[in-house]
Order: sequence, then C-alpha cells, then structure tokens
Amino acid sequence: MKRTLTLLMAALALSLGATAFGQTEITLGRFFGACEQAGTDIKSAVGEACIIQSIINAFSAADNGIKVNTLPTDWGNYYDQLKAMFAAGNPPNIFVIHKHAIPEFASLGALADLGPDLAQVGIDPNDWTAAGKAAVTYDGKIYAIPMDVHANLWYVNMDIMKQAGLVNADGTPMVPHSPEELLQQAKIVKEKTGKDYLTADFSQFPIGVRLVLSLVWQQNSELFTSTKANVDSPEAKKAVETIVSLFKGGYADPTLNYNDSMQSFINGNAAILVNGDWVVNSLDAQTKDPKVALKHFYVDNFPTLFQTPATWADSHTWAIPSTLKKQNPDEYWAALKLAKWIYDHDLDWARTGHLSVSKSVIANPAYAALPHRQEYANTVNIARDVKQTTHYDAIQNVLNRQLQAIWLTDKPIDQALKDANQQVQDILDQ
Repeated sequence: MKRTLTLLMAALALSLGATAFGQTEITLGRFFGACEQAGTDIKSAVGEACIIQSIINAFSAADNGIKVNTLPTDWGNYYDQLKAMFAAGNPPNIFVIHKHAIPEFASLGALADLGPDLAQVGIDPNDWTAAGKAAVTYDGKIYAIPMDVHANLWYVNMDIMKQAGLVNADGTPMVPHSPEELLQQAKIVKEKTGKDYLTADFSQFPIGVRLVLSLVWQQNSELFTSTKANVDSPEAKKAVETIVSLFKGGYADPTLNYNDSMQSFINGNAAILVNGDWVVNSLDAQTKDPKVALKHFYVDNFPTLFQTPATWADSHTWAIPSTLKKQNPDEYWAALKLAKWIYDHDLDWARTGHLSVSKSVIANPAYAALPHRQEYANTVNIARDVKQTTHYDAIQNVLNRQLQAIWLTDKPIDQALKDANQQVQDILDQ
C-alpha cells in the first residue's frame, strides 16, 4: 500500500510539474562571463561574473520556492543567441539586456510591460535615478528593471606616470585637455619609460566606436540621429584623427583585442587603459597579487579633449518575455521576484565599479567608500548614450568594421567615414 501511494505521488508530481510542490524553476540568460566557483557568499565574490552569479545563487538557495537555472553565454554573440531563442519560442524567463537594445526588442513585442506589476513584488520606480528610469523606458512603458549605468573610464598606472613626471602635486595623474596635450603626454611617456601611452581593445569589440562617440559628443555633435547619419562630419573626422595619431606615433597598438589590451595594462606595459567601469573591482583585486606588475592605479573620469565633457555609457537591465505572464504566470512572477532581488543587491553589484541606479544605494555611505569610487565620481555627470533607435546593433557593427579598417588596414579616413555614413543611412532608411 505504501509503495503504491509513493508511485501515485511520483506520477502526480510528473503530471503537475515542480510548482505543485512549491518549487518553480526559471531560466536566466546573461553574459558577464563564467564563474564556476561562484557560491552564495555575495560579499566575497570578485568581478562581474562571480558577483552576479553569487547574487543569483543566493536567491536560488533562499527559502522562496524558486530555483534559477543560469544560461551564461559569451558577450560577443549574446544577442544573436537571444534572438535565436526567441525565434525558437524558448527565450529565458528573465535575461539581461542593454539599454541600447531595449528599443529593438520592445518594438518587436518581445518584452513584457512590467510597469503595472512592479508594486506587487515591492519594486518602487521612485527609487530609480533619472538615468535608471530612462534606461528601461521605451514608448512610455517600462520594459525592464535597471541594474546600473556603466561608462568608459581612464585607468592610470601611477608608477609609469611618476616615472614620466606626469603626476600633480596632490598625487593625482595629469590628464590631457586637448588632442595636442594627449600626444604630448604620449611622447613623454614613450621617451622616459619606453612604455605605450594607451591601451584599449581596438580590434575586437566596439570599444573604438565608444571612443569616437565620446569625442564626437565632446564637440557637441552626433554620429547619427533617428533619421540621419552624420558619420562623415568634421567632428567625426577630428575624433578619428585624434585616435589614429596615437597609432602613428607608436604610442598605442591598434591590433590588441580585449584580453590582450587588459593584459598589457596589468603587465605594466601601458600608462593608460581605456575600458569600462566593470573592471575596477577585478583590477583592484589583481594588484594584491605579487606576480602582477600593476601595483598602483588611479581611476579617472574620461578626459575632456574638446569643448564639452562626455564619455560613452550604457546600462544593464533585466527583462522578461512578453508571452510568459499568459503562458506561465508562476514563472513570470518568479522572474519578477528575482529581478527585485537583483535590484535589492545593487550595492553588491556596484562593487564591480558600475554606477548605481538606486537612490537608496547612492545615499548609502558604503557606496561612496567603495575602492576608487571618489576618483571617478564625476563620471555620472558626463555619461552619455546614443539616442534611442531600433537599429543600434546594426549601426554599431557598421561603425566598428569601418573604424577597424582605418587603423588595421590603413583605409583612408575620409573614405571609411563616407562608406560608414552611407551604410548607416541605409539602415536608418529601412
């Protein structure tokens, strides 16, 4: 009799699914890299991948009846994979999405309008900063939960700068205030230390695009609007020429990819690293390793080389498929509860170096006390992002190809910008 009852209960469990016994399983799509060693100790995690995975693991381990299965993917082809999953009808129950990608996905009806349901899980949009709210709002609706604003920073190897005599009396690094000062500093560093002045990923991901965007914004211009390309403008040419001058002078290597550029800075082979705020925490941790050449670094705001302070920025947010609430309400509400959990751990996420979008976190003294935070505190005031467009990924790919053609194959700047302008205009005209 006991065995029969056990079999009946097992059959019932199979027929009703996990939720019948208080356990709802959801899938989560993310990039940020893998962290197989991640546990549930959020405070001890280091770097983007491990911090976010520990936050997720802690939620899954909590007594909330929800289990999360993470589907980590590579940053480089994340959106291609995500679109393929939507096309196949099996997108993750919750997934990370950049601010710039929300218009494309939302315009296709792929994202759930979360606004009406936020209060039910205790999410208060009034706690979001203006930048956080703007990041998740499209066509007047809230399509995601904000997690951060992330921006390009100016990482400085202080030992190299001291050797080059480019340190102020207060111990802060000297930063250039014009393209001419940029080249002058680069020349001094090369002559006095033999090191490269600047390292960044110019051959793989679109960090070069972000640099050009920043320098164009600093000239009070745009590379494109919602209807018109402006890639072959005088401002764009000046921005590109500023970057190319570093390559021509032998002060930067355009062939380095993301990992190689990071390693160049860590190995003490470059005075400046241009990268996002997401590496603040991981770099700080590496300086504690006696085998690492980088010992003392400063994290500065991206320098103003033209008229107006500006640096490229974007946001990470969390979205839910539009079909989930109707198809499986248990999974929908579980996903929304997870989004709240992640938002509630915004201070932990800020340890990566990212800028918080929570007013409560920003008011917390622990936020201001994070390593290097005060060094780049003004970044939040100069952070800029592209105008909302449903075509940004396609536009970014065009810009990246044409810019890399300039510094990797010596394609004439005028021709590359002209070609890019036509291709971007074709995209906008679609």
